[in-house]
Amino acid sequence: MRRKSHLCFITVTMAVIFLVMFVMYTTLNFHTAASERKKDFHVVGRALYKLDISWPEFPEHFTGQVFGVAVSHVAGVVYVAQRGENVPKVLVFSTDGEFLQAWNTSTLEMPHGIFVANASSDPTVWITDVGNGPYGHTIKQYSPSGKLLQVLGTAGKAGSSLTPLQFDQPAEIFVHDATGEIYIVDGDGGMNNRLLKLSKDLQMLWMHGEKGQGLSQFYIPHSVAVDNYQRVWVADRGNKRIQVFNSVTGDWLGSWGSCFTEDAPYSVRLTPDQKYLVVAQLNTNQVSLLEAPPVGIIGQCQVVSSIQLADDVKPHLVDLDQKSGALFVAEIGAQQAQRTHLGLLLGQLRPRPGCFGVGSHGGVTGWSGRSWRRSSGRSSKE
Repeated sequence: MRRKSHLCFITVTMAVIFLVMFVMYTTLNFHTAASERKKDFHVVGRALYKLDISWPEFPEHFTGQVFGVAVSHVAGVVYVAQRGENVPKVLVFSTDGEFLQAWNTSTLEMPHGIFVANASSDPTVWITDVGNGPYGHTIKQYSPSGKLLQVLGTAGKAGSSLTPLQFDQPAEIFVHDATGEIYIVDGDGGMNNRLLKLSKDLQMLWMHGEKGQGLSQFYIPHSVAVDNYQRVWVADRGNKRIQVFNSVTGDWLGSWGSCFTEDAPYSVRLTPDQKYLVVAQLNTNQVSLLEAPPVGIIGQCQVVSSIQLADDVKPHLVDLDQKSGALFVAEIGAQQAQRTHLGLLLGQLRPRPGCFGVGSHGGVTGWSGRSWRRSSGRSSKE
């Protein structure tokens, strides 16, 4: 009996020792893995955006290099422009991530910028085409289902003429919702470096069209947006700055360059409340929120937060859902578009995987949560 009790005691003791060792081993591994994950999340701050890893539902629909994204907040639809051989040039998703359709149009060569105009009543989709073939150097207007409605420019012919209108690799278009007036940045590496404003019926209202580093001069004007206070914001990529103009007169109002010493601004958009500008920087893989200045003052740019993306994601152009505030990013390197939600704006939080955050010194947090798809290289026309 004593012998059985002794054996039972030994067995229980060994089991307890094994259990303790197992717990210590798994705990050590957990902390080691957690330490590895924290390499991307050093900063403690207020979470501004959270990556939605479930958007879209089926990312395998991305089959080319994603260059542009545009949101129709009224219809709840997201248009994604991509490039590549034998791939649909436009993919259409719901803002919830459901794949709706692909445009198998032959009228697009190399889509660059994409914009949803007049979303509230009679929406259309504008796309800039920087191709060198018979359909290139143009800006095209499509119905929401992909029917070609109108072409601006002389298809297949690069030029600087205003009558007839010609473009050379037009980068982006912005159509003012209230007035229907059209703003175009023309010159994604071509002969033109200009900003044009057209009326709703396509009459030229004003233009800045000189290459250079001076006021109202450009070197690869890449993106354009108009705020609610008659200010036009232009991402002057080659000069690593944003220039600002009066939307009515075209007068130069100011310039921001101090925020872009490391990399140029590629895309510029405004948040629905008009408090921030969202700027993408492709080579440093960043998306930054800049404080919009008060009316009458341009001043110096102030970065509220910077979103550091994974290496080689290459954020190109962005757009925001004017209803929910969600941010959509077109990524050339990752070959996909991503959606982020507005996170909690109050309280000190530790950013979790999939969160964007701003640190106590305006610092940067990482972005992870979904494996990134990378291409071996990127197109020369960005």
